[in-house]
Amino acid sequence: MNLTFFGLCLACMGVSLGEGLLMNGLLKSVARQPDIISELRSLMILGVAFIEGTFFVTLVFSFIIK
Repeated sequence: MNLTFFGLCLACMGVSLGEGLLMNGLLKSVARQPDIISELRSLMILGVAFIEGTFFVTLVFSFIIK
C-alpha cells in the first residue's frame, strides 16, 4: 500500500470532519442568534477556505514526496 494515497485519504477525512464541525457550530450559532447570520457566513467562508487550503497543501506535498 502506497503511503501517499493513505496520507491523502487521511487528509480527505480530516477535511470532511473539519467542515462538518464548522457547519455544526454555524448552525447552532444561527439557531441561538439568527440576526448575526451575515457575520457568521463570512467567518464560515474564511474557515472553509483555511480547511480546504490545508488539504491542498497536503495534496501538493504528497505529490512532491512521491
